[in-house]
Amino acid sequence: MLSPRYWWQEFIRQLRELRGKPHELSLGIAIGVFVGITPTIPLHTVLAIALAVALRGSKLAAALGVWVANPLTIPIFYYGSYQLGRFVLRLPELALPPDYSVLSMVRLSGRVTVAMLHGGVLLGILPAVAAYFLTYKFTSSRRFQGKPSLTAPDTGDTGQ
Repeated sequence: MLSPRYWWQEFIRQLRELRGKPHELSLGIAIGVFVGITPTIPLHTVLAIALAVALRGSKLAAALGVWVANPLTIPIFYYGSYQLGRFVLRLPELALPPDYSVLSMVRLSGRVTVAMLHGGVLLGILPAVAAYFLTYKFTSSRRFQGKPSLTAPDTGDTGQ
């Protein structure tokens, strides 16, 4: 079984392999975390990359940031999104309709979806901001900056 520690180490390893300015990498991670928390699971990566392009963040870092959404965290995010959205929109507690017609279930799912989207956007803001600053601190560190770059010019002896 893959432990959370393994996933964290894999995340750090992949972050170290990314190339770019600290701001671009941090913005990409923040975008990915934000999108990963929203209830848009079939579109997480596509949305994160599209936002990274629009906001000039790292597309690869955005794709990496959506890893925050995984089988362990998605139920928590979705429940929290629904409850926060229900609270903000002042919706009543969810109750199943007395008749189980397709139309009544569609209406119910529409209210749940609206609540989850509103709540997910609000729920994603704080973790995205935290992810930006933590990633910026990490990618600005000497340890991260000191790694050899695959695209850096050779600064060795030129033979002269």
